[in-house]
Amino acid sequence: MNLEDHLGDILRKARTAAKVELAAAAKAAGLSPDELTALETSGTSAKRPNLPALAALLGLHPAKLEAIAKGWLPSEKDLSTWRELRVLSTEQHGMAVNCYLIWDEITREAALFDTGWTAEPALAAIAENKLDLLHLFITHTHEDHIAGMAVLREKFPKLRVHTASKNAPPQQRIRPNDFIHLGSLRVTNRETPGHAEDGVTYVVGNWAEDAPFVAFVGDAIFAGSIGSGKQSWDLAKQKIREQIFTLPPETLICPGHGPLTTVAEEKASNPFFA
Repeated sequence: MNLEDHLGDILRKARTAAKVELAAAAKAAGLSPDELTALETSGTSAKRPNLPALAALLGLHPAKLEAIAKGWLPSEKDLSTWRELRVLSTEQHGMAVNCYLIWDEITREAALFDTGWTAEPALAAIAENKLDLLHLFITHTHEDHIAGMAVLREKFPKLRVHTASKNAPPQQRIRPNDFIHLGSLRVTNRETPGHAEDGVTYVVGNWAEDAPFVAFVGDAIFAGSIGSGKQSWDLAKQKIREQIFTLPPETLICPGHGPLTTVAEEKASNPFFA
């Protein structure tokens, strides 16, 4: 799977976050404004940009940015470590969105993290594995992450919804340090706003054979990038440092878009962080 954000996406996001005008960034990169616009749009440039100078201006880590430009990808993940985890993908309007299904091997109790554009892949996986869907955890309420909710709630009337949205009924709103048990699995939450006011990361532990934690992060962070700071760029990065990067290095990060990664890989390779 390709990265969610190519080099140009990362530069555009960093330039927006740093409030740097196109002309100033182009000058640092040794490009014309039109050439930088083309790079931000496509991720490639016919003329080699001065990435170290551009990184310094935009607050990006130069070596990590260079690695992205050379094609860095997170390592392939062996999901047999987490036998009761399924990565589901839906696509609409040219946008692919990830959602994730987990369950307890013995009780067959299941939870879904976001819905994607449609509930169909989740419904198929639930039926295939003979599961009882009890919980729906919402990382944030942007349309591409909750579009399948109505269908799921109709299919599973007892489904419990968990969200940090202030507009949700009180019984659906998560509280800090909540513990939700799914058979032997335990789900906790960490608030990660910045991309969205109601952004939250869910952390699942107690997998069989002491497998590493799994963090469902929504659009807080992607492999090699971060979500747009629609609420606040500074808050987004602060919460990633405080709530995601403090998890054990081997923690599996499951983002809303793009490939799976780990805390260790993002700390070592994400150019938004020194």
